[in-house]
Amino acid sequence: MAFGSFDEESGAKPMAEINTTPLVDVMLVLLVIFIITAPLFHQAVPIDLPRVNSTKLDQEPMVINLAVDRDGALFWNGETVRMSDLPARFRTALEAQPGNPPELHLRADRKTEYEKVAEVMASAQRAGLTRIAFVTQPIDSDALPMQPAPSTH
Repeated sequence: MAFGSFDEESGAKPMAEINTTPLVDVMLVLLVIFIITAPLFHQAVPIDLPRVNSTKLDQEPMVINLAVDRDGALFWNGETVRMSDLPARFRTALEAQPGNPPELHLRADRKTEYEKVAEVMASAQRAGLTRIAFVTQPIDSDALPMQPAPSTH
């Protein structure tokens, strides 16, 4: 193995390559050490756990589909309802499954006034519903307009 020298008279150039053999040797030794010691890192404490019988609590929550059309009419699972009937219906739904509150899936027409949607959400919140989802329709990527629609002012 030739090493470069600091003697300028000999005309030999210093070695420009890095010798990686010692690095590989050290890495292989470390790899073997870690392979041998890795199983020793697992320390388990033997514990005698109690045994019980239980039932699975993952019940599917009741889903309330509430739709608001452009005129502000409300539809509870397809049935027409009035805004004044919502608090009682929300309370009844909450009492139907104690401990597992229902989910409100709210659908609103794009032309619906925000005030109507806000009233429905406020009524659900006052009744105690905490899970509200807004249902939308995905935009078909092929049907996207290339330019914005002209304004009708």
